[in-house]
Amino acid sequence: MKHALHKMNPSVKFLLITICMFTMAFFFDPWTPFVFWIGILVLQLLFSRIDWKKWLLFMLPFFVTAFGYFWTTLVFAEDQSGPVIWSIWNVHVTETQLNHALSLSFRVLAFSSLSLLFALTTNPTTFIMSLMQQLKLSPKIAYGVMVGYQFLPVLKDEFMHIGQAQRLRGITQEKNAFQRLLGTRRVLIPMLAGAVRKAERAAFSMEARGFTGERRSSYFQVIKVGKIDTALAVVFLLVLVLSCTNRLWLDF
Repeated sequence: MKHALHKMNPSVKFLLITICMFTMAFFFDPWTPFVFWIGILVLQLLFSRIDWKKWLLFMLPFFVTAFGYFWTTLVFAEDQSGPVIWSIWNVHVTETQLNHALSLSFRVLAFSSLSLLFALTTNPTTFIMSLMQQLKLSPKIAYGVMVGYQFLPVLKDEFMHIGQAQRLRGITQEKNAFQRLLGTRRVLIPMLAGAVRKAERAAFSMEARGFTGERRSSYFQVIKVGKIDTALAVVFLLVLVLSCTNRLWLDF
């Protein structure tokens, strides 16, 4: 049970999340995204092994963003119709303003939690292989993205090594954030040159191994759609339907 979302077919998961996000975009009441967000958290609790401390760390910027949407919508909303709920100094908060603020905030939390759920339960290589097999993505694009993803840790290490080499040569460390931002130019130019050389070597290596970009009949990793994918798809759609119909129960 705890590994179900991690074992789910990435393409099926991607399509379900896209459908859920697209559907949520058409609901402007606060209760629909709120119920959907709670449903996503329950799915995450039951069917994944995501570390909640790590999840809270990743979600912290989105919580701040949701609070920002909530506060700015209350203060600067154009539509101020409806009964006044409370007044803060010269700011009058109406029922319409509160509904809009809650709707935007819960929508940010729902979308971010859904995206984070996909990112934390999906292996990037398996996802690319699934896109080629189930969604017929072009091998040129798929393997290009896969090679680029594999280079990300290398670029991170190279960024640190270039910075250390420059400090050994007597280039002092900038004191404030603005100087650090301007100082990144000294690192970006050698990183760009190194990235071009690595891309050239990767292209030569793929060509030497017979990669032409043509679609082949077999893959080194076969990704299938199984019973677990069907079951979780039903659960996802059930959460989506319950979220979209809760406004009928609440007569909102």
